[in-house]
Amino acid sequence: MHSSTAHPAPRIRWRRMVRAVPPVFWVFTLMLVASVPLLSVYSRAGGMSWAFLSNMLERSVTLGIVAVGQTFVILVASIDLSVAFVISLAAVLASFIMQGNPAMIAVAVPVILLFGMAIGLVNGLLVTRLKVNPLIATLGVGLIIQGVLSTTFQNFAGSVPAEYQQLAYGKPFGIPAPIILLLSLVGVASYVLHRSRFGAHVYAVGGNQEAARLAGIRTANVITSAHVIAGLLAAAAGLFLASRLGSGAPWVGPDGIYDLESIAAVVVGGTLLTGGRGGVFGTLAGVLILGFIDSLFNQLGIDPYLKQVLRGAIIIVAVAVYSVRSREEVA
Repeated sequence: MHSSTAHPAPRIRWRRMVRAVPPVFWVFTLMLVASVPLLSVYSRAGGMSWAFLSNMLERSVTLGIVAVGQTFVILVASIDLSVAFVISLAAVLASFIMQGNPAMIAVAVPVILLFGMAIGLVNGLLVTRLKVNPLIATLGVGLIIQGVLSTTFQNFAGSVPAEYQQLAYGKPFGIPAPIILLLSLVGVASYVLHRSRFGAHVYAVGGNQEAARLAGIRTANVITSAHVIAGLLAAAAGLFLASRLGSGAPWVGPDGIYDLESIAAVVVGGTLLTGGRGGVFGTLAGVLILGFIDSLFNQLGIDPYLKQVLRGAIIIVAVAVYSVRSREEVA
């Protein structure tokens, strides 16, 4: 009798852990498994390998950083289209301030992060105080940034020192530094969202802003703070991109389509555009799916335009599935 009842608790814990994993992670896992024979037969560079996966992860870090910030904004039922331009600003300022001098790293990094937070604050105030539609407000701010950058810097603005490039190419304990950076960021963001009062307020405001206001939550402050976080992480993404490229130029953010890509990653990851539901682990899975499609198409030598078709289809299907599930749960 005793032996038959000794194991249910661990089994229950295991089931809870499995259920806690966002469903989109299982989709990513299935994509990986399904691609193994495909790569083995058709890839010009060999089959599935750690090098393939590591390269995919490292190339996804910039998008991952900015997508985590975008998650906070979308969770409060807002959006940020300025992030791509903030990435450009951060990358340009990093190379312009550092000019290859390691001593300037300690100056450039905090200054650039403060710039990102300031831009996020402006976005938040436009949305909450002046009641400007977030699409219009953030796009307008982004275009102003792009205009200033394009008239001030016509080309690469300088270079970052080799020491700073260790952020993108270093391997502490044999693990690529970008992977450590992204996973650490996701862990911290998840803790903030699920273990702090601010995180609870984020979900409350996104779920029902009026109910949150009546409950005593300062909804404008929460929305503004979410935009500040998005600005901060967009600047951090620009700093990382400068480390990876060795320099920065006005077009690196828009050329990477980081505004729309970050929104796509968040949506594919299960965060509702209407706010109040989702999280950064789902966003991470969304980033991995988009990064995997990139790497797979490159490895197989497939027309890159087909990649955009597949991405669009994935986004449409994801939004449709989450919308249906949301309506069923409400019913």
